[in-house]
Amino acid sequence: MVLGINTLRDAFSGKPDLDGPSRLPDYFPIEPRGCEKHAQKLFTCLADGATAKAREMEKAGLHKSYYPNVVTTPGDENAAKAARDAAEEVKRTGGRDLLKEKLPTVDDNPLDECRSFIAYYKRCCDRELRKSKNWILTEPYRVQEEYRYKKN
Repeated sequence: MVLGINTLRDAFSGKPDLDGPSRLPDYFPIEPRGCEKHAQKLFTCLADGATAKAREMEKAGLHKSYYPNVVTTPGDENAAKAARDAAEEVKRTGGRDLLKEKLPTVDDNPLDECRSFIAYYKRCCDRELRKSKNWILTEPYRVQEEYRYKKN
């Protein structure tokens, strides 16, 4: 079995860690050459676990809006009631009796499902985007003059 230099480097450098809350990097969703494995694992996790968690939070009305003056409402009143009841139960018991099914709470971040995949993706992309074979991925798009908006 032949191991690549990136595989060996990842094995010896240990597990990467994210500082702060789980966030996707600014250069997401690019897939530089050399980071295909980490990118595909992250994309799969985002499509499955994180999306499902975000949908549960939307149903319960626990999601946050990207716009400052928008008030979020629950999509499903039964899910919202179940989430409120579960939060009250955890407060009352002090967190000792965890529920069999994990219901969303106010402080949940859907990206926490993919935290380790984000860390590996970020470490690999930070390393590979400095190389000349991937420089084009960091360039902004240039719009031709005839397609730009004209100020009157």
